[in-house]
Amino acid sequence: MTGPTWEYDGYRPEEERLRESLCTLGNGYFATRGALPECIADEVHYPGTYAAGCYNRLTSEVAGRRVDNEDVVNLPNWLPLRFRPADGDWLGPDTTPVTEHHQMLHLGPGLLERRTRYVLGDGVSLLVRQLRLVHLTDRHVAALRTEFTADGDTLDLDVEAALDGGVTNSGVARYRDLDGRHLTQIQTGTAGPRTVWLHCRTRTSDIGCALAARLTADAAVTPANELQRAVQHLGLHLPPGRTVTVDKTVALHTSHDPAISDPLRAAVDRAEAVPAFDALREAHATAWEQLWQRTALEVPGEAGSILRLHLFHLLQTLSPHTADLDVGVPARGLHGEAYRGHVFWDELFVLPYLNLHLPEVSRALLRYRHRRLDAACHAARDLGRRGALYPWQSGSDGREETQQLHLNPRSGRWLPDHSRLQHHVGSAVAYNIWQYWEATGDLGFLHGEGAEMLLHIARFWADSAGYDDHLGRYRIRGVVGPDEYHDAYPGASRPGLDDNAYTNVTAAWVLARALELLRAVPEPRRRELTEGAGLEEDEPARWEEISRSLHIPFHDGVISQFEGYGDLTELDWEGYRKRYDDIRRLDRILEAEGDTVNRYKASKQADVLMLGYLFAPPELRSLFHRLGHHLDERTWTATVDHYLHRTSHGSTLSGLVHGWILARARRADAWAFVQEALRGDIADLQGGTTGEGIHLGAMAGTLDLVQRGLTGLETRDGALCLDPVPLPELSSYGFSLRYHGHWGVRVRLRSGLLEIAVPSSGRSPIDVRLRDRAIPVRPGETARLVLPA
Repeated sequence: MTGPTWEYDGYRPEEERLRESLCTLGNGYFATRGALPECIADEVHYPGTYAAGCYNRLTSEVAGRRVDNEDVVNLPNWLPLRFRPADGDWLGPDTTPVTEHHQMLHLGPGLLERRTRYVLGDGVSLLVRQLRLVHLTDRHVAALRTEFTADGDTLDLDVEAALDGGVTNSGVARYRDLDGRHLTQIQTGTAGPRTVWLHCRTRTSDIGCALAARLTADAAVTPANELQRAVQHLGLHLPPGRTVTVDKTVALHTSHDPAISDPLRAAVDRAEAVPAFDALREAHATAWEQLWQRTALEVPGEAGSILRLHLFHLLQTLSPHTADLDVGVPARGLHGEAYRGHVFWDELFVLPYLNLHLPEVSRALLRYRHRRLDAACHAARDLGRRGALYPWQSGSDGREETQQLHLNPRSGRWLPDHSRLQHHVGSAVAYNIWQYWEATGDLGFLHGEGAEMLLHIARFWADSAGYDDHLGRYRIRGVVGPDEYHDAYPGASRPGLDDNAYTNVTAAWVLARALELLRAVPEPRRRELTEGAGLEEDEPARWEEISRSLHIPFHDGVISQFEGYGDLTELDWEGYRKRYDDIRRLDRILEAEGDTVNRYKASKQADVLMLGYLFAPPELRSLFHRLGHHLDERTWTATVDHYLHRTSHGSTLSGLVHGWILARARRADAWAFVQEALRGDIADLQGGTTGEGIHLGAMAGTLDLVQRGLTGLETRDGALCLDPVPLPELSSYGFSLRYHGHWGVRVRLRSGLLEIAVPSSGRSPIDVRLRDRAIPVRPGETARLVLPA
């Protein structure tokens, strides 16, 4: 096999959880962590398998309270394949000497390879080589090929393959006080001489899940099913130097699948019908080759290697199969159980990339939000407001899934969680609707589901804004911004903050876009929208007024994160860094000391500065002008500097946003933050969190940093607008786009030269705009533009 790889050499138990996350294989329908098949779930290993959108809700007793939590379900483990010398002990890297251990994630064909040599004594060793795939063409299929080679003497080997239903959700230590037993009614059986099956249901959501496994080897296969495990045994005779192969092919179905009558029947039929491993691998590699071509990203050096890994994990979580599913963007991918598999605002960092490569996937993810519009309207009514309030954490049905309590591992205390007050997630949904429309020209969606969501979100913001006679402006009170450190004023008896700048500015943007849409939509459809929403005649005029007069607080010549931020105490940053070294989770440190971060000018991640991530400088200035403020370069630079020195970067998204902004505001400092964004997961900078699941938003955001951030690319007013920013460390790169029906538009930047190639087609030219010129590029043409020095 050739092509790019991600490799680990040597066995290191302390790194296993991290490696398992970063060696996860998936196809958008389901994914399996890169755990060793001979190892069970314990403190070192965690072999989890997760299907997109498969959730279950359980009630737990925590800190004297009954707490409901909905989790993505750890499904029955299809990996188990263990082995031992005849009449010996089962082999594993934690109990048997290992002289060779190597894992290679082959990114091109989407394969995980491992080689391990076990030392058995008396000069005998066993080399185990495995290839694993989760099929990209047939989304219900996975396969594991195991090759055994004995050295030194003949070896008789017992092999046991299994489907294990005795799994729980226990992959995140701080959740272990919560009930993680999601599976029930576990049944096993035999379907044929080489095929076994396992069927179960989730305890409350009642989702049926079935797996069937076909074992192929040049030896007799004997089934031996147990209470919660479908088991197969075989014996292998290994002359020295001869390789013997065992193939395990698995099919997974759930009752959510369309076009089946029964998941068990579907799984058994598929497992027995799919071709042999070599044919599966060939079709799988072809599908990956085509997907790489659609999403091509060419960046040299180490940064390019990391970006390719990030793209690989993005495509495994949100593949073309996602277009057929009712799922959102899981913040930690399908790679682990952190955040309980919930959907946050991370789509804000994911969809802008997908829009220009897999727009059908973006549309499906937005339709996930549209299907939950009624739930969002119900949430708004519960607050006494009109419109739609999307939840901070979403799962199966669109209700608020944010936990009521969270554990501080430093203090061991369960604390109230107020992050559900992050109402700005609605603005993220609206932003993604607009970005999708600009990138695709999909008027059908914009005037259909998109318009319905956008109007309801705008209505919520308008109904949330109260007029302050003293200020002569509208205010939005009692919210939490992107910086989750601040959820209340010091000493306050109630959570929430007033006039979070990010919340208010994005609310104004939503209101302005909703008004623009109402003006542009055809009159019959406008009538349908206003009648369907029960929009009163005077509401648009009120939206216009609020969009121009929401309060934006300032202090000391910079934008305040929220009203009263300027009155907070300065933190002894140097002292805390000396005492704790890593202060990314400053909130946990201060709480363990009996203090609270609410007292200080200290942020977890970009909050005000998120505005510079969402909006290009001209649009951001225009937004502030609409709100009655002159935002000049000096004020914005001072604002960037102010928060840059007061942010602990307790989120993987923070380095990404700061790198994006500093590329334009202070180029010399940008690369350090870009590197932090690139290394966030591969180096596990958040201290053990990557082993619980990758950070999908940060991974996708680094891709978009190259695609839009450094190129200044905007899809606006029917044109591709570009304003490149050359970073010395990342000045040569290329990628392909899908834009307004044009497939494979090539963009390349190198040595001050920008090339745009539009493949031949019958479509109209693409309008390309730079700061100093505008040119049409016709299909079949390549434009070469010298950039200003």
